[in-house]
Amino acid sequence: MNTLTVDTLLDYSPYARLIGMQLTEIDGELRFSLPFHHDNIGNDQLPALHGGLIGGFMEMVAIMHLLWVRESNTVPRTVDFSIDYLRPGLARELHAACSVTKHGQQIANVQVSVWQESPDKPVAVARAHFLLD
Repeated sequence: MNTLTVDTLLDYSPYARLIGMQLTEIDGELRFSLPFHHDNIGNDQLPALHGGLIGGFMEMVAIMHLLWVRESNTVPRTVDFSIDYLRPGLARELHAACSVTKHGQQIANVQVSVWQESPDKPVAVARAHFLLD
């Protein structure tokens, strides 16, 4: 059983709290969401969420997911982070899912997907490598 709590995870990142990131635990799995806030608009014409906000949310999802699955108090360090933006993130709530594709002694590879309407229609996907202590 994991000793970390959802609130404890959010304490690791003031940025996650700043953007309003929310986490819930369901059957031992984390669920990530980013409620819509007007301040997060990057394109007033659509309106659409700022791409940097989406990327930052995705990186926080990956880090918190790694903390959770590793049951660790040590924040992994980002080695690289690659994002593919597939659709505009409209002025709505974002949801995210994360999976660890490889977990070694020193490096972890993670994939993140964010969506609004359906997981089958991602707004963006990311691949990341983290250095573990």
